[in-house]
Amino acid sequence: MTTEDRNRADARFKKTNQARTGQTDRDVAAKAVLDNMAKLKALRLAREAAEPPRPAAVKKTRAKPKKSGEKSPALADWLASQQNGGRRT
Repeated sequence: MTTEDRNRADARFKKTNQARTGQTDRDVAAKAVLDNMAKLKALRLAREAAEPPRPAAVKKTRAKPKKSGEKSPALADWLASQQNGGRRT
């Protein structure tokens, strides 16, 4: 084995060793993130269990309420107004 071959083999070994180290660093970082997420989820669930339930939010509607006795326009009239307004069906 020549010195050049040995140097190439050394370089390959160092490269694969660094790749493994980089991979384990990523694995450690990913595990830390997952552990932190699990801890935060547990804290959130505990906090939600301790507080009283919130009343459901009332959704506001934007539609205008119909007055009694007022009829909605006929379908043909409504379609005509939509078409005249620049809308295509």
